[in-house]
Order: sequence, then C-alpha cells, then structure tokens
Amino acid sequence: MSEAKATLTYARISPRKVNIVCDLIRGKDIDLAVGILNNTPKKASPLLAKLVKSAAANAENNHGMDASKLYVSAAYANAGPIIKRMRPRAHGRGYRIDKRTAHITVVVSEKA
Repeated sequence: MSEAKATLTYARISPRKVNIVCDLIRGKDIDLAVGILNNTPKKASPLLAKLVKSAAANAENNHGMDASKLYVSAAYANAGPIIKRMRPRAHGRGYRIDKRTAHITVVVSEKA
C-alpha cells in the first residue's frame, strides 16, 4: 500500500499542543479531517489543515492515488530545536523561558 506525506518543520508551537489536534484527525477521511480542523479552535488547526491538503495533493499528483479513497493514516509532531530566552526575576535573577518548536508530519494512504 502506497502513502504520501507532507511535513512542516520548525513550526513555532509546542509539539504537545499539536499532538492534541493530531489525535482528532488520525484515521479519518481527508474531507472529514479538513472539516474537523476548520471547526477546531486551536492554533495548530490551520497548520494541520494546510498539511492535510498538501499531503492529499502529493498523493494525487505525485503518486497517482484516487482522491476519494484517501485517509489520514498518520499524524504526529516531534520536538524541534528549543529557542531559549531569559525573563528578569527578583533579586537580579533570570528565569529561562523555552520557546518550543515542532516538526509536524501528516501521512495519507489509500483505502483498500
């Protein structure tokens, strides 16, 4: 069974927050997944919607798959590099603020 994927690297959002939204669309048809993402009020939703559409287009154009049979077979976010910043605190101290990044991947496959 063939599959196509789309990847977004260095997205400025925590992978933990992205994986919550990934759980909503994993295993769903492409149209249903895009509908869910369009109605989910999370920062990761537009990023994932764009990725799902891109993966579907890759499957159709590069791998010759049937668009009506596509579903999201895998969706996950891995940790990217952490941007480290300092926040001033009392008595001249500084606390570190970690600004996390994510590498997001969406894989689509054809139903048998």
